[in-house]
Amino acid sequence: MPNKLRDLHTVDDVNFPYIFEQNASVPLKLGGVVRCNVYRPKTAERVPVLVTYGPYGKDIHYKDFIDKYAEVNPRQKSAHSAWETPDPGFWTAHGYAVVRADEVGLGQSPGILDTMSRATTDAFVDVVEWAADQPWSSGKVGLLGISYYAGSQWRVAARKPKGLSAIIPWEGMSDYYRDRCRHGGILSNGFIKFWWNRQVITNQYGRPGRAASNWGPDTIEGDLSEEELAANRRDQTIDNQVHRFRDEPYYASKEYDLGDIEVPLLSVGNWGGILLHLRGNIEGYTHAGSKFKYLRMITGRHDLPFYYDEEVEVQRSFLDAFLKGEDRVGWSQEGKVPPVSLVLRKGNVGFNNAEAEKAYARREENEWPLARTQYTRFYLTPDLTLLPTVPSQPLPTKKLTYRALGTMTNPQLLQFTTPPFTAETEITGHIVAHLHVSVSPDPASATTPSDIDLFLTLRHLGPDGREIFYTGTAGDPVPVTKGWLRTSLRRVNTEHHRHRPWLPQRDYTSKDVLPVIQGEVYAVDVEVWPTNVVVEEGGRLVLEVASGDTQGSGIFTHDDPVDRSKEVFEGFNHIHFGPRFENYITLPIIPPKED
Repeated sequence: MPNKLRDLHTVDDVNFPYIFEQNASVPLKLGGVVRCNVYRPKTAERVPVLVTYGPYGKDIHYKDFIDKYAEVNPRQKSAHSAWETPDPGFWTAHGYAVVRADEVGLGQSPGILDTMSRATTDAFVDVVEWAADQPWSSGKVGLLGISYYAGSQWRVAARKPKGLSAIIPWEGMSDYYRDRCRHGGILSNGFIKFWWNRQVITNQYGRPGRAASNWGPDTIEGDLSEEELAANRRDQTIDNQVHRFRDEPYYASKEYDLGDIEVPLLSVGNWGGILLHLRGNIEGYTHAGSKFKYLRMITGRHDLPFYYDEEVEVQRSFLDAFLKGEDRVGWSQEGKVPPVSLVLRKGNVGFNNAEAEKAYARREENEWPLARTQYTRFYLTPDLTLLPTVPSQPLPTKKLTYRALGTMTNPQLLQFTTPPFTAETEITGHIVAHLHVSVSPDPASATTPSDIDLFLTLRHLGPDGREIFYTGTAGDPVPVTKGWLRTSLRRVNTEHHRHRPWLPQRDYTSKDVLPVIQGEVYAVDVEVWPTNVVVEEGGRLVLEVASGDTQGSGIFTHDDPVDRSKEVFEGFNHIHFGPRFENYITLPIIPPKED
């Protein structure tokens, strides 16, 4: 770095109900430092520590980061509340220290900004071990946070740092490629651009004008020039566009083995997080090697449930069990707490209404996916129906057509609708759609298409015929769930230990690319993200097959002009029907529990 590092570590034990240390420096094994704030109880006793490590600025108050702070539970607010992190006021009052670290290259931590990289995970490990070794620490560290502060937990827990005793990844993707960056191989550029430009580079170490724009204090060592800032960061909007496959160093360097995670784990996923974290919470729980691991599903907006009184009590009871040895619930007693806790989305309660969503029932289960799941095929027909039984007559040879490269403002799609359900039916688990697709050129264009992007959406119509929407990440109305596939990446690795009939294993490497030639028909299995919905008697389901983003995508769009170029995709997409072309979606039907 061009400017000499300064030590501005301060300790305030007067002005707050907790001791506040600002800009404590954590030395890194590979050189450099990470700076953090420490909030700890006013006690001589050693206490367990909760650590967060991320890009959003340890010194940026929640109310300055986003204007929705007013809606946060008032019992989870303090002078040092911050976006997506545990509130120091609450946790110090309950016998925990909180360490909030600025990620390398961000806030007050110098270095190269390279979010979610191996280098930044190395630094996170060092912060955890530093927190475990402080004189005010009991030596036990827990990780607790939302989104970025959750997704990073999987990677650091797999490294087994000294002192790490429990983790709660709350709405946190566990697979950088599949969950976040390239859904079905298709670049999720809309969110990456929004996130990078609003929430990350605005807080880069050395960026001028942060204090003037009320975005935390200016960098301790002073400003850097635009040239220096550019040289000190790896730009995710560029890297994710340029790199397409998991065997490239960019993506490969971010891989790890979930089975290496051994600490007690509470994975909290949100049924409404259908474009970012949901898949990762469920797969993270499934494959973690922890003896004590739990999956808890919630609903509601991305930022609020973490702070609800009842959810904070779940967090505290879990952490008390493994960090304090105070197990009020039985988390540390094998078989005492059911490993899976589901919330059941039944009825039309509206969206972005926390009070109304309390009508959803909660049910405990012993495994995921549920052992009593009845994987049931619903068959697509050329007349746009979705039948729960095999059509009684062989379907005629026919193809349905829609234009490629649909957009949110100009959707291009087909919708297949079930008859009204004759009885209440629960769908909980993983979904796969089996389709026969092809592409043909647009006669008005000179291009020859060589790929097909498939965008699938499952929608729910109530008995009154109106679509039922659920609460999405930003409080927006979202459908039941979505799925994606780039047809040139359709290869399935059936020999992989993670391959399951209800969740096909795709490796997404450069060696998996298969040709897509106009006029050829390709059978594909499309992974649709796991979900829960209870269809009441008289309700219907709609399977939507589109060539681009449709309603419910919000800011999570897939419309990069390089990744989805006209040269590759422009034309017409088709679904084929006939004796050789059976199309269906496999739904996980859950029969009632036996008494």
